[in-house]
Amino acid sequence: MTTEHDGVRDLLAAWAFGALPPAEQETVPRHLAECPSCAAEAQRLRETIRLLDGPPSDGTGGRLHGDVLSAALRTRPAAPRVAAHAAPYAAAVAGLRALLPEAEGRWGTPVVHDWDVHATVAHLLAADEPLAGRLGVSARVPASPADQDADWKDAWNRRTDEVIAREHARTPGETVGDWAAQAAALLAAPEAREPELAARATMLMGVRLPVADHFVVRAFEAWIHTDDIGRALGLAVPPPPAEHLVRLVRLAVRILGLALGPTAPPVLFAVDGGGQWVLGSADEPVRAELALDPVDFCFLVGGRHAPGEVPRRTTGDEGAVRDVLERAASLSWL
Repeated sequence: MTTEHDGVRDLLAAWAFGALPPAEQETVPRHLAECPSCAAEAQRLRETIRLLDGPPSDGTGGRLHGDVLSAALRTRPAAPRVAAHAAPYAAAVAGLRALLPEAEGRWGTPVVHDWDVHATVAHLLAADEPLAGRLGVSARVPASPADQDADWKDAWNRRTDEVIAREHARTPGETVGDWAAQAAALLAAPEAREPELAARATMLMGVRLPVADHFVVRAFEAWIHTDDIGRALGLAVPPPPAEHLVRLVRLAVRILGLALGPTAPPVLFAVDGGGQWVLGSADEPVRAELALDPVDFCFLVGGRHAPGEVPRRTTGDEGAVRDVLERAASLSWL
């Protein structure tokens, strides 16, 4: 049986974000006044959201423009109460929240695939669900029947389509509210603050990784789609801070190395400021060298650069280089 206590705990993220349903606007505050544990959790959630809010608007009606928007995105904070592995996701959430006021009146602007701005936020709501569910965060969207035999990409795409269809029947503000509340709940989870808990591995999106790395994956996707929305609206979105970008690059290189396997022609792969690795066979001499800018590499892995068009510096066997670039691009599911 679901008690009032359980029901209120499911609503705490919405309360902290100021997005409670009208019917609950009296129930939740009343319960918080009587329940110290819920009150403490609610305060932690509200503090997380305050830290994610970023710089205030310029006071001219609440919208950020031009250099002011760019500054807000560049200084988007990583909540100090999260561990280093969750900081890139916290910053990416803050960056998207700083950008979304610019979508007012333009929610139908085409962004990527066949999604408009509204649908892209709905996709992120769906995309964060697997990690949220694994960490015990209540779903914001009713679950659909699971097909145990479905390929994870098919299930991923089907769930995105379901959530987008549902959210298009709601207002953009409601969708943003649910996405932001779910993100805040993820960042308030113990695994976001305690590296020991985040070290346990779990299978999500077809790959078994520590929970800490799944937070980095969520950061990667949130940033890529923030950039997508910014481009659609004609606004420049700066890349993640350097220390966050290095985490994204190193995780992507690890996954790329696994995808290439131990028999691929060996390539010395370097990412500016991120390090260098030998990808492919460890039993043969290096056949080629490949160097990429970190943002270009992330856009390649994220499906935003074509393998033949990404800016690069190479020497040696072009076929071996092409193999690395094409395999990197094939990793994209965004």
